[in-house]
Amino acid sequence: MSATRYRRFLKLCEEWPRDEYKKGRDLGTFLRQRVALAFREGENTQISDPEKCDQMYESLARINSNVYKQRFPRVRDTSFTGVTLEECKLLLSGNVQQMDDEKKGLWKTLMERFSKSSEDTPEKAPEK
Repeated sequence: MSATRYRRFLKLCEEWPRDEYKKGRDLGTFLRQRVALAFREGENTQISDPEKCDQMYESLARINSNVYKQRFPRVRDTSFTGVTLEECKLLLSGNVQQMDDEKKGLWKTLMERFSKSSEDTPEKAPEK
């Protein structure tokens, strides 16, 4: 039975996308490492808790097939900061220090947005 679980996890790893922006630290890479650790002996691995293993697989499969994205669609493709998906990927990529002048302008713009939002909120009056 563990051979079937192993093959299902391998198929899930093949289908799981890799994020080029986060080399070595994306969820796909982490998933592949964990499957390799959990199934060290491949199909011959003995699983101590098969129910938990099946639950993990089902949860990951639902995430991979975008069940929750379809069930709870987003109204806009931006976050509360107004940052677009492309800008967010750029900032999370870890290459912030290597950005060119155009991208530095984006970084400064984001920093200004955050500083304005914190300045616009009124301070609480001290309690007596």
